[in-house]
Parts: sequence; C-alpha cells; structure tokens
Amino acid sequence: MLGFGLGLRSQHYDYVLEHQPAVDWFELITENYLAPGGRPRAILHKIRAHYPVVLHGLSFNIGSNEAPDLHYLAQLKALINDIQPAWVSDHICWTGLHGKTSHDLLPIAYNPETLSQVADKVNRIQDALQQRIVLENPSVYLQFRSASMSEPDFINSLTVQTGCRILLDVNNVYVSCFNLGQDPYAHICALKHNSVQQFHLAGHTHNGNHIIDTHDHPVSDAVWELYAHACRHFGETATLLERDDHIPPFPELMAELELARQKQQQALAVTPTQGVLQGTVA
Repeated sequence: MLGFGLGLRSQHYDYVLEHQPAVDWFELITENYLAPGGRPRAILHKIRAHYPVVLHGLSFNIGSNEAPDLHYLAQLKALINDIQPAWVSDHICWTGLHGKTSHDLLPIAYNPETLSQVADKVNRIQDALQQRIVLENPSVYLQFRSASMSEPDFINSLTVQTGCRILLDVNNVYVSCFNLGQDPYAHICALKHNSVQQFHLAGHTHNGNHIIDTHDHPVSDAVWELYAHACRHFGETATLLERDDHIPPFPELMAELELARQKQQQALAVTPTQGVLQGTVA
C-alpha cells in the first residue's frame, strides 16, 4: 500500500524539489509528461528519485467504440518504462470522437452492450501496455434512458471481465449520487471488496439542487464521512488528494492529506458493528 499522496502540480515543483516534503507518493497527469524531453520530464526524473509515482491519464477514451490510440499507447508505454509507476489509471468515460478530443470526461450508458464494448477496449489497452490498468468512476449529472445497469453493477462486471482495478473517487460517488437522488453509502457497499486499488478525494461546488465536481475546494464534511465508510468497507487503501484549481500552498495540502491519514486510521480502528452501515446524502 503506497499510503497517502498528492497530485503533482507545476505550482509546487520548486517546493517539492527544495523541501522534499513527507508525502508518501505523487500522482502525475500522464499527458503532461509524454514528451521524452523538456522541463516536465526533467523535473519528473528528479522527483521520481525520491518518491513513488502513479500515472493518471485522460486519453484511454474507453467509452468510445473507436480502436485504442496506438500512438498514445506507445508514448505511454515508453513513459512507463522510463519512470516505472506503481500503476497506471484513467477514467470510465469517453473523451473524443473521430480523432477529436472533447477535453471533458463524458459519461457512458451503463448497459450490457456498452459493457461488452468497454471490456473489449480495456483488454486491448492492457494487452498493449502489458499490464493491468486502473479506472476511475466518473462524476455524472444525468442518467441515460438506455441505462439498464447501476454503476456498481457495471464496474463489478468490468473488473470480472478484464481483471482491471478501480480508482474509487469518493467525491465523485457523492456528487453523482446527490445529482441522481441515490444513496452513496449503498453505492459503495455494492462494489466488490477486492476491486479497489486507490481512493481519490477532492472538493466540489454545491449549487443547492446539484453539485459540480470542480476540484477547487477542500474536501467537504459529507465526503469525509463517506470516505470513512469506504475505508471501513475496503480496508487500508492508497489515498490521493486532488486539487486542480484555486491551488493553495503545498503545506496547506499536506495538512489536508494528514487529515485523510487520520480519518482512515480512525475508520479502520472501528469494528463493523460500530461503523455506520447506511447513510443518506445531506
């Protein structure tokens, strides 16, 4: 288990290199480091000398029925060989069509037809990379009329058919369940115990009748409570704190990450009969 990590952002390059803070690992946005030369890769080599890293990408486009992008996968494979990440992750979504990138993580319809298509693409990507990949649950704001499976059922089936693992974004579970009027605690309990490789934590923007996954606030109290529940359900799990906008000084993020460490330790110290088994979205 890697422990507790932060998303590496360019604003913090100098701080990390100078102070070598006591963070357990860093998660890197894959696309920022694909070029074999340049400052980002040089910085990455310096940081990699002191910390484990994980790659988190945006370009698998597994929800599209188009073939995997072999040029991208070749670049990614070269990066993997160079820095030896602990694992490689992406998203359960589609991100482009006909060679054009949307720059958004777009939802897919959870049904058997989509499952078959996604599973085939995941297997092809894993074959190309010669390793198992990790996939993140998205934030969603609507449901498709063609959906006939719940997200947990879809994810469980995907892991069985492909052997992939799940990056469980606890904030995304909370956001999606609030927007769809579902129970996030039941959502987490419906996922297979052995399916989760990593947690994500992040902040969101609450607009009263809907929530937007903005990654520009500290983690909310409701998401912290859901995180404790996820820790009790899945056990000790690597946890990553994300911040993509309104990024504070590094020590402030470290303090929030330490809170995640404390909450996981506290959750794991609670016996199942003491823990919260069911909850509702506030």
